[in-house]
Amino acid sequence: MAGTTGDPAPDSPTAGDMVRDARTFADRMAARRSIRHFSQQPVPMAAVEEAVRAAATAPSGANLQPWRFVVITDAARKRRLREAAEAEEREFYARRAPTQWLEALAPIGTDWRKPFLEVAPVVIVVFEVHQGPHSPKPYYVKESVGIAVGVLIAALHHAGLATLTHTPSPMRFLNEVCERPPEERPYVVMPVGFAAPDATVPDLVRKPLPEVLIRR
Repeated sequence: MAGTTGDPAPDSPTAGDMVRDARTFADRMAARRSIRHFSQQPVPMAAVEEAVRAAATAPSGANLQPWRFVVITDAARKRRLREAAEAEEREFYARRAPTQWLEALAPIGTDWRKPFLEVAPVVIVVFEVHQGPHSPKPYYVKESVGIAVGVLIAALHHAGLATLTHTPSPMRFLNEVCERPPEERPYVVMPVGFAAPDATVPDLVRKPLPEVLIRR
């Protein structure tokens, strides 16, 4: 373990402390919900930046950190993003989405309209970084970026901010909107902000722990 010579070793937490901290975190995350109706209330950008900093600590294949987090606050760029996403989503819902997928989405009430991309004060577009003129060949890219996005969601929620993970299909238009090179491939779009006063969320039931935790 890296450290400064002569620094005292930190006190080890007790088993009770560990359980308490893990339970507190689990309870906090259990209260998280994806939000599709955002307030236009500004958010502290320092909080967003610290959440991205936390995400960038995620483990990655060969420690190549194959991610970019494009933070969009400009109103005109958010409008371009919404218009391009809705064009793709309109085609997806009308022609490309399998019936089974549409049936699964029905209880959530989503459609091609994506006003949250313009209303939310911040939109973070996460890109995978593949091999290019200024980037080496990465390993386990999707796994690495997926872990980083999970940390980002948790960090933003911990800061008191609402999020949504949005994946328009296809997503290549995001390179143009975000002015990113072709070796960067869009992974997810994440509106960030505060829930609107009249925002509602689906009444979701999460699987109980015994169903997802297997002991051997």
